[in-house]
Amino acid sequence: MDAHTPARPAPEGAITDVDVLVIGAGISGLSAAWHLQQRLPHKRFLVLEREASYGGTWLTHKFPGIRSDSDLYTFGFGFKPWVGPPIATAAEIQAYLGEMIEENDLDRHIRYNHSIETAEWDSAAARWTVTACLSDGTRRQFLAPFLWMAQGYYRHHQGYWPDYPGMADFKGPILHTEEWDEATDYSGKRVVLIGSGATAATVVPAMAEKADHITMIQRSPTYFIPGRNENEMAELLRPIGVDEATIHDIVRKKVIYDQDQVVRQCREAPEAMAAELLAGVQALLPEGFDMRHFTPAYRPWRQRIAFVPDGDLFAGVRAGKADVVTGTIARFTPDGVEMQDGTTVPADMIVLATGFNLCVFGDIAFSIDGKPLDMGDTVTWRGMMFTGVPNLVWVFGYFRASWTLRSDMISEFTCRLLQHMDDKGVDRVEVVLPPDLVDSPRGLWVDPDDFNPGYLARGQHLLPKTAPGPEWRHTQDYWREKDEIPQVDLDGPAFRYARCRLPMTT
Repeated sequence: MDAHTPARPAPEGAITDVDVLVIGAGISGLSAAWHLQQRLPHKRFLVLEREASYGGTWLTHKFPGIRSDSDLYTFGFGFKPWVGPPIATAAEIQAYLGEMIEENDLDRHIRYNHSIETAEWDSAAARWTVTACLSDGTRRQFLAPFLWMAQGYYRHHQGYWPDYPGMADFKGPILHTEEWDEATDYSGKRVVLIGSGATAATVVPAMAEKADHITMIQRSPTYFIPGRNENEMAELLRPIGVDEATIHDIVRKKVIYDQDQVVRQCREAPEAMAAELLAGVQALLPEGFDMRHFTPAYRPWRQRIAFVPDGDLFAGVRAGKADVVTGTIARFTPDGVEMQDGTTVPADMIVLATGFNLCVFGDIAFSIDGKPLDMGDTVTWRGMMFTGVPNLVWVFGYFRASWTLRSDMISEFTCRLLQHMDDKGVDRVEVVLPPDLVDSPRGLWVDPDDFNPGYLARGQHLLPKTAPGPEWRHTQDYWREKDEIPQVDLDGPAFRYARCRLPMTT
C-alpha cells in the first residue's frame, strides 16, 4: 500500500456510531486497530486520522535523512516481524505499516482527512460525541461509548521556534525541520543547523552529502551511541534457516534486555557509563578533536540517547564536511550567526532542529457534561487514564525504550478492560483516587530530575498531574510495567464502574 495514496472519501450514509473511536492512524492507532480486530471482533470501531494517510511521524516528517532513532525490532509491532536494518528510514517504516494494514484489512476501518475539533462526553447517554472537520470543510459527528486517544503528543506541522535576536536580519532562508519542504535545495550551501539530539544527528550527515559545509550549533551536547546498523544475532540466525517470526521474537527480547542493562548502568554507575559512551564517540572522531562538544553536563538518560548508525554523524566531521560549535547564540547577522563569545559562524541557510511543541490530546476541545475539561486539572492513572474523564484511554509511550512497546501494552490492557466492562454489564468506567490521596500534593507528569527535554519543560503545565504511589503516575520503566499492567486487577479500588444507559427492550 502506498502511504501517499489519496484518502478515499467516506461514502454517504457511512457508519458514524460505533463502539470504539480511535484517534490517530500512526503506530499507536494502528496497534489499537489490530488489537481490537484480533481480540474483540464483535466491536465496531473506526480510526479517525487528521492526515491524508497513515503513519503519523513517518508521514509528516520530511527533513533530510529522516529515520528512526529506535531499533525496529522493538519499534515495530510484536505481532509483525521486522526484517530490515534495525535503524530504518521513514520510507521503510511506512512500507512496513502499509503491509500491516493490507495484511489485516484495516483500511476499511480508517477515515483519513478527519481533523477532530471537539469531544463531548454525555453522562446520561454514556457516550462521546466527536466532531471532525473534513478536508472539504464539512463537519461530521461520530458517536462512541469509548474513546481511544492515539494521536501522539506534538504538533506535527509546527516546530518550536526560539526567538533569537536578529532573525529578521539574516539574508538567507531559515527553515525548521518540523516544517521542512522537500523541494528545498541546499546543494553547495554553507548550512548552520541549530540543535542537538536525534534530529540533528540525522540531518547533519544527510545534508553534509550535498551542502558545501554544515555546522551544528548546540547550546549543550547530547549523548550518542554509535554502532553498526545491523543486528548481529539476527544475522547469525538467518543463514541457518530460523524463520523470521522466531528471529523477531528472540532479537526483540534480547534488545529489550540490553536496553534494561544500559538504563540500570546509567542509574547505578552514571560516571562509568558516561565514560563508556564518550569513548565510543571519541574513537570515531579525528585525533585531537575537542570532546567538550560531545560531553553533556547531565547524567546519561536524563535526556534521550541518540543512536548513530554506522557513525555517519562523526564521519562527516572526519571528512571536514561538518563541524560542531558549542555555546550560546548572541544574535543572527545578515551572513550567519554570532556567538556569545564573539565568534561568528557564516551561513547561507539556517536550519532549526530546536524541537517541537507539545500537543496534549490533539489540541481537541474536550468537555464533560457541557463543562470544558482541562487535562492539567486531572490526575493520571498509570499514564493512560485520568480522574474525572470516563471511558477514555490515552497512549503515551516510552522515551527510554521504543514507543511501540507501550502502545502494544496499552492496546492489550484496553481490550481487556473493554471485555471486562461487557462481562460486568456496565457502560462507564472511570479511575478515582482513594480517599487518602484526594488532598495529596500533585506532581508533574514527568519528574524533571528523571527526564527533562525542552518540550516537556515548556508544556508540563498542560499535562495531567501525578499523586503519590506508582499507580498515579506515568513511568518510563517498561521493564516494570510489562509485568504489572497485564496483572492489573480491573475490579481494584482505582476503578469505578456504572451502568448509565437503560438496556434495550424487544
